[in-house]
Amino acid sequence: MNPSKNGPSNNNTPENPDLPKPHGGPGQIVSILLKEGHLTDKQIAYALRIQSKLETPRMLLEVLKELHYLTDDQVRGTIRRNVTSIRIGDLLVELGHINEVQLKTCLETQAKEGSKRKLGEILVFHNFIRKQDLLEILSVQLGIPLVDVEFTDVDPKLISIARAKLFREFMFLPIRREGDRILVVFADPIDKQAINQAKRIFACDINLAIGSEEAIANFIDRFQASSGSVTSGLKTDLTPTEMVDAIILEALSLGVSDIHMEPMMDRLRVRFRLDGVLVRHKDFPPEIIPQLSSRIKIMCEANIAEKRRHQGGRIDFQSSGKEVDIRVSVYVTVHGEKIVMRLLRRQAHLMSIGDIGMPPRMLARFKDEALDCPSGVILVTGPTGSGKTTTVYSCINYLNKPDVSIITAEEPVEYVVDGIAQCSIDPKINLTFEETLRHIVRQDPDIVVIGEIRDTFSAQIAVQAALTGHKVLTTFHTEDSIGGLVRLMNMDVDVFLISSTVLSVLAQRLLRRVCSACKMPHKISPAELRILGYSPKDISGANFQKGFGCGECAYTGYKGRLAVHEMLILNEPVRDAILEKKTSYQIRNISIESTGLVTLMESGIAMAATGATTIEEVLRCLPRLQKPRPLPVLRNLLGL
Repeated sequence: MNPSKNGPSNNNTPENPDLPKPHGGPGQIVSILLKEGHLTDKQIAYALRIQSKLETPRMLLEVLKELHYLTDDQVRGTIRRNVTSIRIGDLLVELGHINEVQLKTCLETQAKEGSKRKLGEILVFHNFIRKQDLLEILSVQLGIPLVDVEFTDVDPKLISIARAKLFREFMFLPIRREGDRILVVFADPIDKQAINQAKRIFACDINLAIGSEEAIANFIDRFQASSGSVTSGLKTDLTPTEMVDAIILEALSLGVSDIHMEPMMDRLRVRFRLDGVLVRHKDFPPEIIPQLSSRIKIMCEANIAEKRRHQGGRIDFQSSGKEVDIRVSVYVTVHGEKIVMRLLRRQAHLMSIGDIGMPPRMLARFKDEALDCPSGVILVTGPTGSGKTTTVYSCINYLNKPDVSIITAEEPVEYVVDGIAQCSIDPKINLTFEETLRHIVRQDPDIVVIGEIRDTFSAQIAVQAALTGHKVLTTFHTEDSIGGLVRLMNMDVDVFLISSTVLSVLAQRLLRRVCSACKMPHKISPAELRILGYSPKDISGANFQKGFGCGECAYTGYKGRLAVHEMLILNEPVRDAILEKKTSYQIRNISIESTGLVTLMESGIAMAATGATTIEEVLRCLPRLQKPRPLPVLRNLLGL
C-alpha cells in the first residue's frame, strides 16, 4: 500500500460483515496512539480515506501499519502501558479478532445477565473466538506470560495468605515469588479491580500473567478439597443411573449423533457431536467416573470387572417415549475408560430421493443411469456419519414397488420400511454378515441391500449377486467415488468383475447449513481464493452467506446439515481404465472428461455459492484433490 497514491474515487464502504465497518471515530487504541504522539491527525484522516476505498475492508490499525505510520512494537507498547484503561471488547475489535456485531451481541447478553459473566467468557461461549486463541492474543498484546496452572508448581504458602473464596471471586491465583514481587495469574488481566485486590492481599508489587479461568477454578476446588473445605461445585445429587439417562435424553433432545465421555486428570468431560462438530456439554468430578462407567457397561452388557481392555456393546434405550439404538465403545486410557456412544435413531419416515440434496442434473442422471438399470452394484461411499444410510434408504423408497422384492442385511436396521424384508445382524447368536449373505440370494430378491461392504467376502457377494441379475445397493468407507473403485481392486475382487458390475459410485459428505436467522452476505477472502486456486472472476454471480451467531443456532452461525455429492457413472472409458489398473488420479481425470464428474469440493463450492453453507465449511470438510473448475462451469454441469 503506497501512501503517496490516491485510491479510487468511490468513498462508499464495501459491505462485508466479516470485519467491523469503519465507524465514526478512529477507535480507543488509535486515539491513545494519537495522544502519545505516535500518530498525527493528518495520518489518521488519510488512513481512514484509504480504508473506505479498499475493496476488501481492513482494520484501521492494519491500514496504519501498512502505510508505515505504525509498527507492531508501538501498538503493543501502547496497549501494555494503558492495560487497565482499554476495554477487552474494544481491543479485540480493533485488532480484528471479532467484529462489532459480535461484540454488540455479547454486550447485550452480558447486560441481560446482569454482568454475571465476563465478556471474554461470553465471547468464547458464543463461539466468536476460541478460548486458547483469546488467551494467546491477550498474552502477546499485553506482554505478559501465559501460564497453564495445571502444569505449573504453585506455592501453597502464597495461597494460604487469603481465603480461597476471595481467589475464586476475583479469579486469580498466586504462583510464586519472583524477587520482591509475586507472579499472579489472572483470568482477566485487564480487570482493574482484581489487580488492585491482589496488590492489597499480598502487600507488594505483582507480576501479571494470564491463564484459563477454568484451570484456575479447578485448582482452587482441588486445593479446598485437599484442605477439608468445601469441594467442587461439580457434584450432583443424581444417581449414576439417573445421570446416564439424563445425558442420553439431553443428547436426543438436541439431535446429537455421538456422546463422548472422556476421563481427564481432574474431571470427566462430556461432549456432544452436534451437526458433525464436538461441543462441550458438562464436566463432572473425577470420583463419579467409575460409577458412570459401570452403569453404562451394565446397560450394554459389557464386563464391568474388566478395566484393562477395550470393550463394546449395544443399548436398546427407551425412556419417556423415546427409543434409540446406542452403539457403545469403551476405550482404556491413562486416566480411565473413555466411552463413546453413537445414537442410531430408528426412523419411521423415509426421505424422498429428491430431498437428499442432489442438484437437478446429477439427480436425473443418477435415476436414469443407475437406479433404473435392471442390475448392477450401486455404491454409496463416505466416512462414518456422512449420511450414507439415509441416501441408501431414499433409493429404496424410490425403488420400492409392489412388483419388486427387496431384501436387506443391516447392522442394525435404522429405518423400518413396510413391504421389504429387513434382517438385523446379531453376532451374539451367530447371525453374522457371512451367514446372512450366504442365504440372501436364495430368497429370490430383485434388489439386495447390504448395509456395508466391510471385507473381501461381502464385496465378492455383492459382485456375484449383480452378475446373476440382481441390483445391489451398499455402502463403503472411502474418501471419494474413485476411492471406492480403487478399494474394491485392493480387496482382491477381479477388475473385470468390477468393471462389468459397478453402475455408479456416489460419494457424499454432510456440511453444516448456514443459520437462516442470522445469515448475512459474505465476501470471500483473498486467502480463501488462494486456497481454492480461484481468481475473482471464477466466482462471478456467487451469493456467499455466513451466519454470525444467534440464539437459534447456539451462536455457532450454523443450524442443521446438508449433503453434497460426487457421482461417478461408469462408462466405457472408465471401465477400460479399471481393466488397465490405472491410478486413481488417471481414473479421476478420465471421469471428469468423459462422464461429467463433479468432485466433492466442486459440489461444495457450488452449494456455498447458493448461500446454503460457507466456504469455511467446504474447506474444513471436503478433500482437495485437484483445482476446482470455475463456478459458471459447475453451475452448468449441476443444473443450478
